[in-house]
Amino acid sequence: MPRFGWKDKDMRYSMAAFPLVGVVTGLLWVLLYGFAVRVSMPAVAVALLLAALPLIVTGGFHLDGFIDVADAVNSYGSREDKLRILKDPHIGAFSVIRLLIAASIYLASLVIILDSDKAVTVMYTLALGFALSRSLSALSVLTFKSAKNEGMLYYEATSAKTGRNTNLVMIAVWIALLCAAMVFTDRLAGLLAICAAALSFLWYRHLSYKQFGGITGDTAGYFVVICEVATAVAGAAAVLISHNA
Repeated sequence: MPRFGWKDKDMRYSMAAFPLVGVVTGLLWVLLYGFAVRVSMPAVAVALLLAALPLIVTGGFHLDGFIDVADAVNSYGSREDKLRILKDPHIGAFSVIRLLIAASIYLASLVIILDSDKAVTVMYTLALGFALSRSLSALSVLTFKSAKNEGMLYYEATSAKTGRNTNLVMIAVWIALLCAAMVFTDRLAGLLAICAAALSFLWYRHLSYKQFGGITGDTAGYFVVICEVATAVAGAAAVLISHNA
């Protein structure tokens, strides 16, 4: 992306545009998957490359949020201590453990999907999920309470207030179109992925409010990670259900 000045008027509708990051990621995901199929790449290799792609595209800052939240939650300290840990650049053992668990589940789900005869439609459904996770993340910025009166997320939420209604309408349109497209692409995988994303969204709110008193940039990154892992699990579940039906 080109560099630009972080001015309030430039950030007014940034939340409505946030799903576009997922659209770009999803398109690259589909292209990489198509290339891997064309050259008959093994499923495990394809899964590893597909898992790496979003991190390369975005720089992995969502994963950084996931790691910070895992460390903070597992500190079992006060709310103030947990918010302080979110700012700590160091990582602890619990964050590494949670990362390995999430990565293992994600990769296993992708391999299950790639080894099935429903791979094409389910992979396209997951590609749409990148935009859905970011649409829900933008919705949380517009509607959830911020845990702190500082930081990038607070700045984005404050800047978006002047165009809040427009942002909400645009995000609602994004979510509706993406859900419809996911169901159209693969009915069972789409429905399960939507349910998984919705449950992840509710869990995200519950965890953020209980542990931190609201959301932060790190919890937003945490949500994107768990949402995309959950939709991958939903896709794998759809494959297994269809296979055993």
